[in-house]
Amino acid sequence: MSGADVRRPGVKSSGVATRRLTVAQALITFLTRQYTERDGHRQRLITATWGIFGHGNVAGIGQALLESGTGPFPLSPPGRRLPGTDTPTGPDTPYTSCMPYFQGRNEQAMVHAAVGYARQSRRLSAHAVTTSIGPGATNLVTGAALATINRLPVLLLPGDTFATRPADPVLQQLEVPYAGDLSVNDALRPVSRFFDRITRPEALIPSALQAMRVLADPAETGAVTLALPQDVQVEAYDWPEEFFAERDWRVGRPCADRAALASARRALADAQRPLVVVGGGVHHSEAEAALGAFADATGIPVASTQAGKGSLPYDHPADIGGIGHTGTAVAAELARTADLVIGVGTRWSDFTTASSTLFQNPSVRFLNINVTSFDAHKMAGLTLIADAREALTSLTSSPVRVQPSYEREYREAKVGWEQRVDTAFRAEDPHAVPTQTQVLGVLDSLVDQDDIVINAAGSLPGDLHRLWRARSVDQYHVEYGYSCMGYEIPAAIGVCLAAPGRPVWALVGDGTYLMNPTEIVTAVQEGIPIKVVILQNHGYASIGGLSESVGGERFGTAYRHRAPDGTYTGAPLPVDLAANAESLGLRMIRARTVDDLRQALIDARGADVPTGVYVETETADTVSSAPPAQAWWDVPVAEIATRPSAVKAREEYERHFAERRRQL
Repeated sequence: MSGADVRRPGVKSSGVATRRLTVAQALITFLTRQYTERDGHRQRLITATWGIFGHGNVAGIGQALLESGTGPFPLSPPGRRLPGTDTPTGPDTPYTSCMPYFQGRNEQAMVHAAVGYARQSRRLSAHAVTTSIGPGATNLVTGAALATINRLPVLLLPGDTFATRPADPVLQQLEVPYAGDLSVNDALRPVSRFFDRITRPEALIPSALQAMRVLADPAETGAVTLALPQDVQVEAYDWPEEFFAERDWRVGRPCADRAALASARRALADAQRPLVVVGGGVHHSEAEAALGAFADATGIPVASTQAGKGSLPYDHPADIGGIGHTGTAVAAELARTADLVIGVGTRWSDFTTASSTLFQNPSVRFLNINVTSFDAHKMAGLTLIADAREALTSLTSSPVRVQPSYEREYREAKVGWEQRVDTAFRAEDPHAVPTQTQVLGVLDSLVDQDDIVINAAGSLPGDLHRLWRARSVDQYHVEYGYSCMGYEIPAAIGVCLAAPGRPVWALVGDGTYLMNPTEIVTAVQEGIPIKVVILQNHGYASIGGLSESVGGERFGTAYRHRAPDGTYTGAPLPVDLAANAESLGLRMIRARTVDDLRQALIDARGADVPTGVYVETETADTVSSAPPAQAWWDVPVAEIATRPSAVKAREEYERHFAERRRQL
């Protein structure tokens, strides 16, 4: 091959075997040899690279990807045991010597696809994303924030301006008069768990190793950025062969300190009304079975955050559904009276705590099980800094069971809530236009444990958290750490890559769809059979409802023509999102009634090509028939206003605000 001379092994004067490669070639080769290992299962850490090429990366990372060989891409990550078998795909497959490449359409969307893949892979495998300098690099920032906030690994490889500065400025360079070493990539520093700029070839070695350490560390992981000046990418260097040796990054299961475990057991023994709140850490740890055993042994009810939902199946006797502002009435009432709250793998966001108004028992204490010390110390809780599975298993070894009357109380309440779910899902007239919750109800009636449902923003997360009946540990995939509009479609692609053969649904409203539909083209190009459900409700339904509740009168939230008074209260915009999606290559099915919708979803579920279902609701303010919020959320209201709606909203705000308490 043309690169044979460049790649030939050599020997330095010190006797160390070397290989002469460019920085970009060395990095890609290095990435193909990195593995994670947990519980005896080994898998590639970086299984593919997404990229859009420009002058900042086309001759460096782009050329290196071409030389590495980019496919074909096996949909099952190497080293993971294949479903239903005991045979892992091994490191001897040809795939391990190449770096599969995916062509994206939007840099932010490429990160979303990588994040979806990492979450579905339990953070044991991840993707890299490469961009040019300038806008390509800054487009990564939103995706990087989403990854870091959700504690999910993604490797970012943006091009950067020349390290040697032969011309200053170059195309797309940000000039900073007070600092010559800054570029737009520095915007990625606060949203990255590790950041480095590789200004010399030899600097790649320690930096690449640190990058892998952070990506594989469950307590540190998030977005990792290696900024690569375009001249350094193509510079050749004699790399030590040891740099390219296979490395296993062990993802351990740290156990809790004995004294901390003893304190936790005492707290459990003293509690009369304990409550478990599970977050995404349960899924990342694959601790669902341990959680089920703990709940069975103790009888303690289990509520879930958005990230933790599905940790128990919805029909488990101890599962009481979502908690917080978007949670169930059952979870809200138990939270208000709980005297011990056991947080497992949660970071205690304001939606979970109802902006510090939910846990009202004057004697309430918190016990936090978390692999990350930063999260374990929140709510002034007792801490078990440990892997979720290990900690739950340890606590189950000497369980304390709650009183039978407490079990009866929450189980009876659970039955009542399920009846409210049935009412919200039920469509009395099959020929009527469905509400949003009826759309969910029809989908709920058709899926089984293989289906995966993805959402991130708008009014859907609230409806899903309150109502959706999760049937498997990974069916519920709602990104609510950053609640990023436009996440769903690219994330569905990433999930499909990590879970081939399973139906993957991206649920999007019209506002979310318009934010980021571009990766439909990628799904069509790659033949990835995502199912996209587009709900046309003519505006920002979620923010419209919030605006009304805080005295904003739904200002600027409807997708309508301007009225004579200058407001957006005219006729709905004549936007045909189904036609738009079809123009991108998506097979579309239009549904006008509940009956139409049922058949459309059946057809989409069985499709082997990317398929969309388009359903229009009547107006933004009748989009949902879900039960109202069961707990508060703090959105400050104008202290001084002349409009009656804002004055009334301020009075209600002050009433709720008075219920806030700091857990000290």
